Amino acid sequence: MAIGKVMSEMKPYMAMVLLQVGFAGMYIVAVASLKKGMDHYILVVYRNIVATLVMAPFALYFERNSRPKMTIRTFLKIMGLALLEPVLDQNLYFVGAKLTSAGFATALLNMLPAITFVVAAILRIEKIKIKERRSQAKIIGTVITIVAAVLMILYKGPVVPFPWSKGTHHNVAASSQNGGNWLKGTLMVIFGTVCWSLFFILQGNTLDSYPAELSLTTLICLMGALMNTAITLAVQKGNMKAWAIGFDMRLFTVIYAGIVCSGVAYYVQGLVMKQRGPVFVTAFNPLCMIITAVVGSIILGEEITLGSVLGAIIIVIGLYILIWGKGNDHLNKYSDSDLTELPMSAVHDCKLESVSHVGHGHNSSIKDYP
Repeated sequence: MAIGKVMSEMKPYMAMVLLQVGFAGMYIVAVASLKKGMDHYILVVYRNIVATLVMAPFALYFERNSRPKMTIRTFLKIMGLALLEPVLDQNLYFVGAKLTSAGFATALLNMLPAITFVVAAILRIEKIKIKERRSQAKIIGTVITIVAAVLMILYKGPVVPFPWSKGTHHNVAASSQNGGNWLKGTLMVIFGTVCWSLFFILQGNTLDSYPAELSLTTLICLMGALMNTAITLAVQKGNMKAWAIGFDMRLFTVIYAGIVCSGVAYYVQGLVMKQRGPVFVTAFNPLCMIITAVVGSIILGEEITLGSVLGAIIIVIGLYILIWGKGNDHLNKYSDSDLTELPMSAVHDCKLESVSHVGHGHNSSIKDYP
């Protein structure tokens, strides 16, 4: 009994750790494909088509008797979710990471919990009591996180050498830093993170009235695919050659990102959010940052500057001050009878390899996740 209870308590943690490993892998392969010439609009279209095809059978089977009736209000929320994450966040993140580096962009994503907290506070979803120590910690952690992000933007410093990266740097990041592309890419990642934060909040709200995680995931990916297809057709202006991908890294990126970082990600984030809220979901981002930075420096030859390292460390400090401030919030919002056990067997059946953005990531009530 005791072991079973511990395992049940650990399920949200294990799910989020696996999720971050999956996100890190996607960030690496996606940036590699983009820098080899793959169009980011087309990557997003194919990613969401794959996610829809993979998740739809599970939604149709497992939720055939429990799926709520679709209303106009719910449909509009789903359209909003598709616009925020599959359309805006994914495209902004991919362009931003291409103009900077996978490691740098992932480090900036650690602003997600702070941004989520600020937006939730503005919308009065998050209650702040200035005189309480935990509320003060939330505010201090948020300020530290934002200051650290500004530091990363304004200060780069020398390149930090790592034992495994000697002689492997391609100077891609360095060349980007010398032009306006670096700042442009940074701003894109930050704006994409804001969109991702809004996605989490709206997703939690949507799950209140439409508590069917698999169906919601499928509909978000489907609407995202349709919206991105329309945008891509307009941008490409009839260039059908751009849609062609072979049996190479590009195909692997599409399948991996679609299954792990769109389909499975939205579903798992929604399950965990039911128990712990969106700030808990986003609290595991530093793990993704570390994995991406290390693997990116090895595989992509990306250079990691002192400013990025210092900024990332300070962001993590601010992040966990914020998380401490959140403390036992979920215990105050949900009674034990309201908590539903994570159906990890179903996640395994869906071949959970991890994931958000997306995540960029990367989803029930925010009353409190790229």
